[in-house]
Amino acid sequence: MAARLSAKKLPRYSLEFKRKAVKLTQVPGMEVQGVAKGLDIHPVMLSRWRQEAREGKLRGTTREPRISKKVVRELKRLQELERKHQLLQEEHELLKKAIRFTSELRARDSLLSKASGRGSK
Repeated sequence: MAARLSAKKLPRYSLEFKRKAVKLTQVPGMEVQGVAKGLDIHPVMLSRWRQEAREGKLRGTTREPRISKKVVRELKRLQELERKHQLLQEEHELLKKAIRFTSELRARDSLLSKASGRGSK
């Protein structure tokens, strides 16, 4: 008897949720990555929903979803904070490399000065 593969439990999202998510990506200045992160969904999933919307597959019987200004503001704020955080991480990595580099130079110079000092006595 072959073992059965267990089906993963994937979350099911309502049509309304998908439509609102797609609508958020259409707000000027919004990035698909940022919207996906803000909604805690995978960016590929959101991209698929966008494709489905373009193909007319996400049409519903409800009216066009409304996105509150507060939600848009918060997502834009999140995107800006993520950009700043990424920049700070890159700067931090550069500083760590610079510290390592100068420490290695000092150590090498120290060894060279000790070696040259012994030979002169």
